[in-house]
Amino acid sequence: MLGMCRGRRKFLVASLALLFIPALTWLYLSVGSFQVKPLPLSPLEALSSTPVGGAGERQALELRVRVVEEENRALRRELSRPPRSPSAQLPSNNHRGNQSRTHSEEGTGDNESQKAVTVGNSSDCVRHPVVDKCETIHVAIVCAGYNASRDVVTLVKSVLFHRRNPLHFHFITDSIAQQILSSLFHTWMVPAVRVDFYDADELKSEVSWIPNKHYSGIYGLMKLVLTKTLPSDLQRVIVLDTDITFATDIAELWAVFHKFKGQQVLGLVENQSDWYLGNLWKNHRPWPALGRGFNTGVILLLLDRLRKLRWEQMWRLTAERELMSMLSTSLADQDIFNAVIKQNPFLVHQLPCFWNVQLSDHTRSEKCYKDVSDLKVIHWNSPKKLRVKNKHVEFFRNLYLTFLEYDGNLLRRELFGCPSEADHNSENLQKTLSELDEDDPCYEFRRERFTVHRTHLYFLHYEYKPSSDNTDVTLVAQLSMDRCWFTPTLTEATQVCLVQSGQNNEVEGFQRF
Repeated sequence: MLGMCRGRRKFLVASLALLFIPALTWLYLSVGSFQVKPLPLSPLEALSSTPVGGAGERQALELRVRVVEEENRALRRELSRPPRSPSAQLPSNNHRGNQSRTHSEEGTGDNESQKAVTVGNSSDCVRHPVVDKCETIHVAIVCAGYNASRDVVTLVKSVLFHRRNPLHFHFITDSIAQQILSSLFHTWMVPAVRVDFYDADELKSEVSWIPNKHYSGIYGLMKLVLTKTLPSDLQRVIVLDTDITFATDIAELWAVFHKFKGQQVLGLVENQSDWYLGNLWKNHRPWPALGRGFNTGVILLLLDRLRKLRWEQMWRLTAERELMSMLSTSLADQDIFNAVIKQNPFLVHQLPCFWNVQLSDHTRSEKCYKDVSDLKVIHWNSPKKLRVKNKHVEFFRNLYLTFLEYDGNLLRRELFGCPSEADHNSENLQKTLSELDEDDPCYEFRRERFTVHRTHLYFLHYEYKPSSDNTDVTLVAQLSMDRCWFTPTLTEATQVCLVQSGQNNEVEGFQRF
């Protein structure tokens, strides 16, 4: 009897369990479906008032799935497109000097998400700007007279020493500098280097109306007319003073062009002296400038954009207006460049100061570098030049003297992988030298017969006037660079004794030559 009761009790409990478990399950699902609303997957769901449950729930779910799939397809199409090159903002690549395929340190430079990834990455690797391997870099230099022709050779040596790209030099010269430099580059025969000359005398009328107190004279104003002087299809150029020394590859500076944004057309380094602040002495009144102003020893010019902005008219109007009160320029073209920038600050792209470390007296140049590796360009922009006062002047002076005394023949090296215009003189010379027998005891003498030496005419100021009786005397000597400065003194002091003595029949006398 007791066993039967226990069996019925178990059966009753099992029956109740079978009835209540489905009921509880239905109640749980019902409450969840009516009270819990999932987050909308799209804006369309938030606007939908379709009740969730049954057919309405299925319709809403299908709608969400279709919207999400459409968004995914749009995202895949966007990701499949090739990334936009940052150089697309630069002028067309079909013109001279503009085949650059550069990249910025931050990729495109405008992608904020990419910047965030870069910041979040703990890696020390940085993407440096890249210049196409065989892209020609254009450099413009104003050079006039014997001294400037001598200085510019040291600049060119420093550029050639570090360079890995073909170079095209544009020299604005007077007749003296053109004669010297044309002979120099013709005998130098450096591969992948092209040189063009522009007559500075034809440009004097463009700037001769501007009074200038600077020691550079009228030639210190000619950088203002480069948009008119240089070829119309040349779109960008690096402009350098002759007292510049490079400590890095000039391609790094050329790559900065692609960082220009908007209407920026001038790349300049801030002036590192207090000149434009007007506090150097009492009643010091400099030309107007933006802040400390900018130094024009190193300039990046986007020539095509400057022409579109009517640069010629812009600087002329500014100069005429300021000269009414200033009467003359103190720092040549630099004063006018700064006056234009003062009125149009959007024109300038400020370069890091290591691209123009200015070694004049009382400058802030020491803040531009912490280590030797930080140095890029050194500018001897003081009239004292190598005698300027600076904390590290000995290091800078040694660097300058290294290139001054550097054998330019060692820079006659080919740029591997870059086709260059054939130099028939160089090819014929190499062919002739290869035919000589190196085992010949007189090989060195025979080689010298054909060797073309790099020739710098008129290293010092010299005005040649042929004598009427054809008795010119030429002194030929081989000496180191440090003794070259004594040559004028030695020449003036040299005497040839031609006086005859009565006792020993010696000839003594002198003739100055």
